[in-house]
Amino acid sequence: MKLSATRAQVLNPLQSVIGVVERRQTMPILANVLLSARNNRLSITGTDLEVELVAASEATVQQAGDITVPGRKLLDIFRALPEGVNVTLATEGERVIVRAGRSRFTLSSLPSAEYPVVDEINAQQTLTVPQAEFRRLIDKTHFSMAQQDVRYYLNGLLIEADGRNLRAVATDGHRLAICDCPLESKTSTTQQVIVPRKGVLELQRLLGAEGNIELAIGTNHIRAQIGDVRFTSKLIDGRFPEYGRVIPATPSRVVEADRETLRQALQRTAILSNEKYRGVRLTVKPDLLTIQAHNPEQEEAEDQIEVSYQGEEVEIGFNVNYLLDALGAIDGDKVQIGLGDSNSSCLIRADANSTARYVVMPMRL
Repeated sequence: MKLSATRAQVLNPLQSVIGVVERRQTMPILANVLLSARNNRLSITGTDLEVELVAASEATVQQAGDITVPGRKLLDIFRALPEGVNVTLATEGERVIVRAGRSRFTLSSLPSAEYPVVDEINAQQTLTVPQAEFRRLIDKTHFSMAQQDVRYYLNGLLIEADGRNLRAVATDGHRLAICDCPLESKTSTTQQVIVPRKGVLELQRLLGAEGNIELAIGTNHIRAQIGDVRFTSKLIDGRFPEYGRVIPATPSRVVEADRETLRQALQRTAILSNEKYRGVRLTVKPDLLTIQAHNPEQEEAEDQIEVSYQGEEVEIGFNVNYLLDALGAIDGDKVQIGLGDSNSSCLIRADANSTARYVVMPMRL
């Protein structure tokens, strides 16, 4: 393999894929990236066997070929080179030589035949979604994913296409986040897949605000084409909980508040909440919400805000972090909190027509 390119033509795709490349791997080749040069295109692949990223750019290819080189070292070299410099990469025996100006680097390599790549994913359906919309789905829900839960199917994000809408759902068993966006091309296919946590966070990093994303959903993989970057992730093989059953349909009590005022009051009260359980007590009376917290050191905090509410008094405890996460993800100045009794979940949303909804389980305080 031999090619020449500008610094940016190698650095940009390398930065796109490096997120999945770990320095310390059980398999040495996973610390490498795969360089493929042909037809005046350079494509760089990184993988951790769960998520694969492939990014491409133009380059002048004198000799086509494939080789793998240590990913982090190659990135450090290109970051250290001066802007605009022209670079040549060439294989010499089992080494890769990088030349730029008067600089010369010799890197070890491993054969490309040993590099694990995902070829076909047997797509069941392919969707075209605006990048901004798909990013919104992830931004509004990802924080509710579980972390290292023994119920492995909760350590990811449910992506559901029902023919009319694309939906993202995340839950850790204590709270749930759900967000929808309409599909431009309606289909009769309904499909549910669970994308693992690492894949979700990589996707979030790659997605921008412009253009569309081509989404191919297979039985074992999901693939997204985002500009010059191709993202492929394994799917979690498991059955996601029936989330529809935990969303309160029509809460008996609805409290409407100024979102920012409520958020600041919760943050103030949380300072003296129990550091382990993070519980706060909400007491709602007509036009008044009282927030209280206490901790094992016998310290207490109380805050009151004006709200729009007409109904009987209700008292209910919640994990304050879950409430703050939901309020932080809601757009708009107002927020509606739907409450049942002291043992019922609450439903948080911007208004009755909101595409993003949040369910938080109550706590015993």
